[in-house]
This record gives sequence, C-alpha cells and structure tokens, in this order.
Amino acid sequence: MATDSPSEDSTPAADGFIASDPLSSPFGSLNDLCYELSSLQELATRGSWRSILDKVSRARKLSLLQKPHEHLCYFSYNVLALIKLRRYGDVSEELASLEDLDHSIYQYESHPDVYPGRSGSMIPFALRWIHAEIPLKLGKRQETLDRLYTLLDFARTRVDEKGSRGLGVSADVWKRREVFVVNSIIGHHLSHKEFGVCVSLIRQLLSGRCRDDPALVSKLGCIQLQIGDLEGAKASFELVEKMGKEERLGSLSEIEFKNLVNRNKALVYLVGKDYVSAVREYEECIERDGSDVVAINNKALCLMYLRDLSDSIKVLENALERVPTVALNETLVVNLCSMYELAYVNHSDIKRTLSNWIARVAPDDFDSSCTRI
Repeated sequence: MATDSPSEDSTPAADGFIASDPLSSPFGSLNDLCYELSSLQELATRGSWRSILDKVSRARKLSLLQKPHEHLCYFSYNVLALIKLRRYGDVSEELASLEDLDHSIYQYESHPDVYPGRSGSMIPFALRWIHAEIPLKLGKRQETLDRLYTLLDFARTRVDEKGSRGLGVSADVWKRREVFVVNSIIGHHLSHKEFGVCVSLIRQLLSGRCRDDPALVSKLGCIQLQIGDLEGAKASFELVEKMGKEERLGSLSEIEFKNLVNRNKALVYLVGKDYVSAVREYEECIERDGSDVVAINNKALCLMYLRDLSDSIKVLENALERVPTVALNETLVVNLCSMYELAYVNHSDIKRTLSNWIARVAPDDFDSSCTRI
C-alpha cells in the first residue's frame, strides 16, 4: 500500500518511499518501510481480512507503531479490511477521525525530527481512494463521483509536477494511479449506462499520457460494443493488434497481451452470436494461461448458449478445482449455480455441496449468498 511520494530532492539516505531511482531506496523490504508490513500484505493477499483487523488492534494496544506514517499504513489496511467485510458504517466513522487528508499534520515536514529532509504527504494513495469510494456504499453516489473527480485532478497535478522536475519513476507511478482513478469513475458511470461520459474519459487519456495502453483501448472497444457501435469497436480492437505488432504492450506481459487480443475477437463473435468461434478464442487464452478467469467464465457461457450444459459446468468446476484462489469469485459461482438449476433436478443438494466447499476455502470477503441456496 504505497504512500504519496515525498520529495525526491533529499539525499538517498533520507529518500522517500518512491525514489527517483528505485535502486537507491533505503527500504530493502516492506518491513523496513513499516512495522511488520509484509505480514499485513500477506494476509490481504490471502483475503484474511478478519486477521488483519486483529493484527491492527493488537499493534495499537501494544503501542507497536512508533512513527506517524506507520499509524497511517495500519489505518489504511484496517479500513480496507472493514470495506471487504462490508462494515461500511465503521469505515465512515474511521475516516471521519482523520478529518482533512491534506491537513499539515500528515505532511512529512511537520515532523522534522522523525523525517529529516523529507516533504510531502504521508497519506497512502489507497486511503484517498477509499475515502472517495465509501459514500457510494452509504447510498451517496454523487458524493463518491465528486470525490473521485477531485482525486483525479489530484493525481494529474502530481503527474505534471513529477514530470516537470524530471522524476520519471514517480511520474510513471502517478500515471498508473491516474488510470486507476479513471477506471473507477468509468465503472460508476457504466453502472448507470452513462456511456458517453465513459468514452470521453477514455479518449481523453488516449490522446494524452496513455497512448500506449492496449488495455485502455480494449475497454473503449467494449463500451462501443455496448452502445451498438460495432464498427467503432472493431477499429479499436484492430488498433490493439497494431500496438502489439509495434511492441507497444503497455504494462502487459506478452501472454496477457495475446489473451487480451483473443478476448477482444471473442466479444465480436459473441455480438454476432457465433459462439463456436468465440469458444475457440477463449480456448486459446486458457491454453496460454490456465488462470484467465474471464476466458474460463465466458467459454462456459458460450457453451451454455450452445446448449452444452454438461461441458459448460465442467469448465467452471475444473477451474474451481485447479485455481480456486483465482476462479473463486461471485460472478463465476452465480453462473455455475444457474447452470446447476438448468441441468439438475436435485440442484439444491449440489449447490449445498458447493457452498460447503466454498466455506472452507473462500476468503473472508466472499459473498456466500451467491449460491442462492
């Protein structure tokens, strides 16, 4: 959970969390950055959110956190765990205790004895994002959008600031954060079918800092499909393939890029109800990466549309057995349970068996009600 970048004008020995040259950072591990931070990160990776709450509570009671930024790091993991466990009221109360995230008390220069030579905010970026998202969970959609757009301006200001000072590493970090916030905003607009805003946001990014982002171009193509602009979507997907030939893969690995291209082709086939061809594209993805859960889920749906319920169920069951940590998400489980209901008279017993298995292996935040028992 990275913090906002402090000043990189300091000497390497007093450098911030994101150095102009990452190899010069004095922090060799997460634990060098913050007390037992690697343990919190491991628990988060496993989805052990209740354990995170216990660990944070213990650290606070025993006064194990000595520096201001350590309290903020633990605070961030704590509110993230509360969000994952859907305790939104508790999150709101916790965030209210911080008051203004841009208050001087959260600046490194306000603690010169602890952080000599550093300046800037010590508020983790993830905490700013959670602060923006939480009103939506409490039924305040417009407040979340307002905060997200404010956060987007904040990120863009940081990109310009780091770029003007020749701090390329930090600028790249803030560019990724800018795209992350834009994707969050797009998600909210898509949920209300506000497609025009989404297209405008993506084109704005693509015409500026993110010309070489095939994932972003693909997202544009997906939205164009949703609004019925098939030719526009095809043009976007063709541009993605051209980017591959020019080795403009963005942050994607070669396998991730190839699978992105296959999934784009499959979507066009799906629009034309050519499910056989779509299955072929998804199978290529799965052959390259057996944990491509989007391809796995969509292949199963295509087989269902082809009235091959038996094979569609096998695809999802095999995925849960092979890569449970990746395949175990609510969307896939909902689809599998729907297929059980269509295929079997005794679907309640089968879903109960699935639910019992999920209870043993699922992360703390998994919504078990998706099995619809």
